[in-house]
Parts: sequence; structure tokens; C-alpha cells
Amino acid sequence: MKIDILTLFPEICRTPLSESIMKRAQENGIIDLRIHNLRDWTKDKHHIVDDAPFGGGQGMVMKAEPIFAAVEELRGQIGEKSKIENRKSKIILMSPAGHRFDQQMAAQLSQESHLIIICGHYEGVDHRVVEHLVDFEISIGDYVLTNGAIAAVVLVDSIVRLLPGTLGHKQSADDDSFSNDLLEAPQYTRPADFRGWKVPEVLLSGNHGEIAKWRNEQAIKRTRENRPDLFR
Repeated sequence: MKIDILTLFPEICRTPLSESIMKRAQENGIIDLRIHNLRDWTKDKHHIVDDAPFGGGQGMVMKAEPIFAAVEELRGQIGEKSKIENRKSKIILMSPAGHRFDQQMAAQLSQESHLIIICGHYEGVDHRVVEHLVDFEISIGDYVLTNGAIAAVVLVDSIVRLLPGTLGHKQSADDDSFSNDLLEAPQYTRPADFRGWKVPEVLLSGNHGEIAKWRNEQAIKRTRENRPDLFR
């Protein structure tokens, strides 16, 4: 998979996506991740990417011109280099006004070959970007962040860990919270007795059938208590 991130703050994305599992995914050729400064597609000497909103109001709005120029150039590069028929780029805008992101959407996007992620900022982007360029407008939750670069890191991490070869074991992704509409069951490790708090006996029994049953019961219990909306 190839992923291009367009942002005004490349370092916000670059640092967390160059550590741990994301670093190994790039080193192993699972993803080709590129982080771009949107200002590189401006044409004025001051590299202006925003302007005041029509109709008045507070704040600034990201201009359409550099966003269209950047996406069209990056999408064109895929078209020129790809030998895969019908390989298409999917354009994503990170925005609090978007569809709320979840594990199902992460799984869907992990099937794509090329993602171009636009990171919103200020009071948002010129809506013509949404109307005529973007395939998916995505929010990672019902709150507002300083800019979309932070949200883009969350999006990329959740997608890449689903790609074959990223995690040490495929079952790791299959067993994650939300993968089967339940939260993950509690996990324990050594020591078996810590300050008098003991690991449930079933996990020490070696009976894999009983362990699976216990974990399923605990997942249901945890989901009911912590996320009644999912449980319903």
C-alpha cells in the first residue's frame, strides 16, 4: 500500500509514524509512506494556504488551489507508475464533520492500494474540496483537534496494522477490540500472584476450550459495562 499525507505540519505525522510497528512496516516494504508539506504546492512567494471565509466569520479557511494541485500530482504519479489495472487513489479528508471512524472502516480502507490523506486545519477547507475531490470525509471522534495531522496518524496506524505481515501474528488483529463487535477480554502476564491479586485460574489451566469460553464471556461483560452502545 502507498500512503501520501498532505499536511501543514509534517513533523506531527513523521515522528509517531517512524516508530515501533509503523517503522517496521515501512522497512519491510509493507507500506510506502510519504508525508508532504501542503505549502509545496502554493505558487506565491509567501506560500499562503488559507484565506478569510466568504460571508464573514472567525478564523481562516484552507484554500482549494494547493489541495487540488497536490492531490492531482500525487494521483497522477500512481497512474504513471502503476502496472496494476484499475489501480485508483482514494482521497480522504480528516475533518470533525466527517463520518465517524471505526474498525470496520479501517478494514475497508486496508484493502485499498493508494490513500491520499488531507489534513484539515483552521476553520476547515474550502467545501469545493469535499464536493469535487474527496472520496471519504472522516472524523476519528466527536471532538475537535488542533489540526487533522493528529487524526491522520491515528487513521494510518489503525489501517496499517491490518495489512498482512505488519503484526507478528494475524490473530493479533483478529482478536483486537471491535473486530467482532466486542471489546477485547482482559489479559494477564507473570507473576501469577501480584500483591495478592491472582490471575484467574482458568488461564493457568491449559484447557484451551475453557480459556476461549472464559475470554468470550469476559469480552461480553466488558463490552456491556464499558460500551453499552456497542453491546446493543
